[in-house]
Amino acid sequence: MNFEGLDPGLAEYAPALHSALDPVLDAHLNPNLLQNVELDPEGVALEALPVQESVHIMEGVYSELHSVVAEVGVPVSVSHFDLHEEMLWVGSHGGHATSFFGPALERYSSFQVNGSDDIRHIQSLENGILFLTKNNLKYMARGGLIIFDYLLDESEDMHSLLLTDSSTLLVGGLQNHILEIDLNTVQETQKYTVETPGVTIMRQTNRFFFCGHTSGKVSLRDLRTFKVEHEFSAFSGSLSDFDVHGNLLAACGFSSRLTGLACDRFLKVYDLRMMRAITPLQVHVDPAFLRFIPTYTSRLAIISQSGQCQFCEPTGLANPADIFHVNPVGALLMTFDVSASKQALAFGDSEGCVHLWTDSPEPSFNPYSRETEFALPCLVDSLPPLDWSQDLLPLSLIPVPLTTDTLLSDWPAANSAPAPRRAPPVDAEILRTMKKVGFIGYAPNPRTRLRNQIPYRLKESDSEFDSFSQVTESPIGREEEPHLHMVSKKYRKVTIKYSKLGLEDFDFKHYNKTLFAGLEPHIPNAYCNCMIQVLYFLEPVRCLIQNHLCQKEFCLACELGFLFHMLDLSRGDPCQGSNFLRAFRTIPEASALGLILADSDEASGKGSLARLIQRWNRFILTQLHQDVQELEGPQAYRGAGGSFCSSGDSVIGQLFSCEMENCSLCRCGSETVRASSTLLFTLSYPEDKTGKNYDFAQVLKRSICLEQNTQAWCDNCEKYQPTIQTRNIRHLPDILVINCEVNSSKEADFWRMQAEFAFKMAVKRLGGEISKNKEFALADWKELGSSEGVLMCPSIEEFKNVWLPFSIRMKMAKNKGLDVCNWTDGNEWGPARAEEELGVFVYDLMATVVHILDSRTGGSLVAHIKVGETYHQRKEGVTHQQWYLFNDFLIEPIDKHEAVQFDMNWKVPAILYYVKRNLNSKYNLNIKNPIEASVLLAEASLARKQQKTHTTFIPLMLNEMPQVGDLVGLDAEFVTLNEEEAELRSDGTKSTIKPSQMSVARITCVRGQGPNEGIPFIDDYISTQEQVVDYLTQYSGIKPGDLDAKISSKHLTTLKSTYLKLRFLIDIGVKFVGHGLQKDFRVINLMVPKDQVLDTVYLFHMPRKRMISLRFLAWYFLDLKIQGETHDSIEDARTALQLYRKYLELSKNGTEPESFHKVLKGLYEKGRKMDWKVPKPEGQTSPKNAAVFSSVLAL
Repeated sequence: MNFEGLDPGLAEYAPALHSALDPVLDAHLNPNLLQNVELDPEGVALEALPVQESVHIMEGVYSELHSVVAEVGVPVSVSHFDLHEEMLWVGSHGGHATSFFGPALERYSSFQVNGSDDIRHIQSLENGILFLTKNNLKYMARGGLIIFDYLLDESEDMHSLLLTDSSTLLVGGLQNHILEIDLNTVQETQKYTVETPGVTIMRQTNRFFFCGHTSGKVSLRDLRTFKVEHEFSAFSGSLSDFDVHGNLLAACGFSSRLTGLACDRFLKVYDLRMMRAITPLQVHVDPAFLRFIPTYTSRLAIISQSGQCQFCEPTGLANPADIFHVNPVGALLMTFDVSASKQALAFGDSEGCVHLWTDSPEPSFNPYSRETEFALPCLVDSLPPLDWSQDLLPLSLIPVPLTTDTLLSDWPAANSAPAPRRAPPVDAEILRTMKKVGFIGYAPNPRTRLRNQIPYRLKESDSEFDSFSQVTESPIGREEEPHLHMVSKKYRKVTIKYSKLGLEDFDFKHYNKTLFAGLEPHIPNAYCNCMIQVLYFLEPVRCLIQNHLCQKEFCLACELGFLFHMLDLSRGDPCQGSNFLRAFRTIPEASALGLILADSDEASGKGSLARLIQRWNRFILTQLHQDVQELEGPQAYRGAGGSFCSSGDSVIGQLFSCEMENCSLCRCGSETVRASSTLLFTLSYPEDKTGKNYDFAQVLKRSICLEQNTQAWCDNCEKYQPTIQTRNIRHLPDILVINCEVNSSKEADFWRMQAEFAFKMAVKRLGGEISKNKEFALADWKELGSSEGVLMCPSIEEFKNVWLPFSIRMKMAKNKGLDVCNWTDGNEWGPARAEEELGVFVYDLMATVVHILDSRTGGSLVAHIKVGETYHQRKEGVTHQQWYLFNDFLIEPIDKHEAVQFDMNWKVPAILYYVKRNLNSKYNLNIKNPIEASVLLAEASLARKQQKTHTTFIPLMLNEMPQVGDLVGLDAEFVTLNEEEAELRSDGTKSTIKPSQMSVARITCVRGQGPNEGIPFIDDYISTQEQVVDYLTQYSGIKPGDLDAKISSKHLTTLKSTYLKLRFLIDIGVKFVGHGLQKDFRVINLMVPKDQVLDTVYLFHMPRKRMISLRFLAWYFLDLKIQGETHDSIEDARTALQLYRKYLELSKNGTEPESFHKVLKGLYEKGRKMDWKVPKPEGQTSPKNAAVFSSVLAL
């Protein structure tokens, strides 16, 4: 409703309210209304205020049935009959809502909706009520509980809402747009621009949306597109109300007169079939409200603000005899509504009173109303009170049923005996961050549990598995695959849930609360993520690989070094090994070994991941050994006594290589000895079917000093003869790598059987024997524990499924024999250097890679890694060692026993890494950045047809080398290698399964300061050997042939060459300026510190608002029209630099955020008006075609 024609004296109701109630009532109030009313001291009615007994109602004729006071003296702003229950809702100018039940208007609920603004519209839904105020939409239950509270923009001035379906809402007001809001997600889904601002009334039929404007117009809009189909200019002044029924539209309003606006007594009636006005209807009252009441005919109810009501036919003549009067307590009627059954009319006046008129004595508000829920009455106990202070009081007064059965409280002694409950282990996060002072440890609270609360578990096994999806969906599934419910949640395959924003709103912190970096799994052949982490956490390997740099385009050692550098810089954010895996896919040996998986095989888990990762382990060690062998000198290794390894060997060889003698003994007695080396060992299991107990050390020795019978060539016999081949060790490696080769049920049964033997021996060692299925009694726990009680006893669960030792001891004998045994920290151990001189070495378990069997996801590979002190010192500043689980981007601290527990039903060991004690002290762990400034100098192009006239950049001179803090404008363009994989749900929404795989195609860097500011010094097109499925020419400017060295005319380079340039700029400390750099760096596979990134997409952004395109920002702030037909990275980088300069100018170098906030508000307001579209240019004013290099041709 439009309030422009109301009495201006209404604004004075608030001061009069309190002065009039004590002790004299307001003069406008009817004294008869307040005969049985009790008021509180502040003057608010505590009960509904009924009037005199209702008069006789004549059937078919409307007359007053009841009147009540909603809120004394506060005008009623809106009334609404509930569409689902027999209730009437009333909203006041003070933001208060009240509901009345039934035709008797019994007060049902009353609550405050808004503290200051009036309620302008009420809409009932099935589960609650929608209230609209000036800039707030609130959904509340009928009892007053808030379901949601949606705040609109402060500049909004809303007046009306329309429910288009059960979950979609249109909201309109005095601005030039209408919002569409999804009630399920409580988000704005669409914004429709309105040519005529000021939508205060909205209606809907099966043909149109009808919008009533403050200017006096009524517009008809399409139901699907919301475009204007027709428009009626009803009144010259303003619109008061209108309604639609069938093919008729009737409106009332104000017309312009010489003295101002005057209420027009002619109702405008329009025929919607012919879309034209018919004869206006003259009425005898000043119409302020009107509604169709189609009972038998299409009659209209016309209401004036003074309380006069007239019924008439819209196409007939108004009869003065059809006028009846509503007796408002206040001066004016403020609101009017008709029930869905058309049996009741509701009026609200300016003094807070509500009048109910009906056409029958017992009306119903809806044709079919559901039953209303009421609060349960307080049940008062009828039993007599008992005075417990009286000793002689007979307790028989309390009625108790007579029973001969045993009472529940009478428990047998066997069920009431106390049972011990072990204290839970200390959180691994606390142990990891704890610092000791004397014998007391201090650690920050990880806040994983509530203070002073411990979860109560009835069984020890409860802690093994999480409660999420432990049991399979059907009994049939459990019988066929009983291991499905055993896989703990943290070991399951993790996937990234993609939304419309891609990865921006995915919460990686939920999976990784440490500062170490995980690896993303969606890249092809990312099954090796766990092994990359193992190599990274070997300190000598990490330092060696990062010091390596060669000229080969696809060098795995170089790419692995770049990836390790990213893992170093990350503070818990995940990285991706896209460039490393890109180089990995180009190596012929990897393809020949079957290490390159197709996407379908990787997703379905067709190949054996355990065998695959073991082959990959052997391949990567061999490849790294070859890559670094040519470049590594003796300075990388500092051996005992100052002796260096030979220059022909590499540090990888020194770390992993084991020198051996292979002896071949023929039955003729001739013996052949050959020297060789290996980078890893494969476990060889005994062919013993008697179930004998073996130590892991025995099996390891058997695998290292392998002895086997085979056919071999004998030079003495000059033919193939059965020979006995044995292997003797000459030199042990510093890192012992073992492939477990558990590839069949035979090997799995061997591990399972040896773990059972080890479990029984552990129980015997602790002091008691238990059978396989025996439960611990209280006495057993006390025997296993110390004198201080059960709390000191180690958990028996720690010894289940454990066969692998944490340490092994190896001794080189003089007769070339090898002695291997399991080692515990309790054994005697002399000085490390002295023991090594005697040929005795102790190896500690550093990592285990396991294969998780889960047929639902195809299985996965995870790693348990013991992270050393140096890594914790760099990341967290604490000196500590801790075991972690690495499952792609899920990283979680674990107990050390979990790293060696292998339940062969779902957790199968694949690779073991043992390292010598004090390994780091033998190697030079300094990292010297191998990237030099020469990478920025001029280089030759790979393109054969490039000419100097086509050069788009000028390389840096020696005197232009960037310094710390210098600005560099950056932009990159990309092409698509693999299309996005998505599925269409039944509700029409799209779900991204796998995102499109992008590859960088062009990188441009622009000088950010100096006399040559804005001149590019890097503009490289990246050559690619992989098939491009989409060049995205419209957005990237890349055309087919631009990346082909045979036909390209661009400056074509390798990805590695350009990557080195960017790495040098990052390491030197420059600041990159660009638009949307986060995605650029992600695809390029670079980790850039946040303080070196100045992204204009965030500089010109307001919280909870949309991101703004570079094109619109350039037009708004710089008056530039860029990106006309295609994108150009030089243009985009230069524009981003200019925008950053503009940002510094507007924000006074960041010192005046409030003034800049006003600029942003103007930007967003302009963007909404323009629908974020730049007007079409009359002429090309972009700097793209300008003479870029004319001023610097002398260079």
